[in-house]
Amino acid sequence: MFDRETQVVDCRHGMGLGRGGGLAQRGTLSETGRPDVITVAMSPGRRHITKPICELTYGMRREDIQVSVLVLNSGSGIPDTPMRSGAFGITPEEVAQISRHKLAVIHTGNIRDHVVKKVREILKDAEVPAIIVCQTNVDFEDFAKGGIKTKFVKPKNNETLTKGKVMDIVSGVTRGESCPRDKLNELVKSVKNTMRSIDN
Repeated sequence: MFDRETQVVDCRHGMGLGRGGGLAQRGTLSETGRPDVITVAMSPGRRHITKPICELTYGMRREDIQVSVLVLNSGSGIPDTPMRSGAFGITPEEVAQISRHKLAVIHTGNIRDHVVKKVREILKDAEVPAIIVCQTNVDFEDFAKGGIKTKFVKPKNNETLTKGKVMDIVSGVTRGESCPRDKLNELVKSVKNTMRSIDN
């Protein structure tokens, strides 16, 4: 009897475009055997570096959490800016890939307004509870003001723009740098607690 749980991961869905190596290429999905958790990464580029995703995923897998990884094809840029090049977007296929999991861990960046807009765009059609991992300090009030369902704060006048719901937030994870051990532990604890509440 071995003291580890084996996880089989199908590492490539699609060829991958743009910058990035291994799993962290735009438009790719690495899918685990059991659809428990999916980590959603923005597209690789000058400002969106997907390095923390591998560490976050490894940290969760080390704790026997089954994790898939989706790197968005159009994850860089800002939502609601069709006139600018590199505008953020999510395809119906990516929404379906996220929605078939029990929980989404969404990794975003360091500008509060961009974080809220991207999370809103992802959860608008993906009916899944989510944990947000970002660099900036953001709270449930910020998401609720953006029309996003949250665990603790309701949007004003019930103007909810999302099917999905923010369950927890892990801030202080810097793009392109190693993730501190305490942040990994915080994420693992949050994922386990949220999964427990989903299963009950």
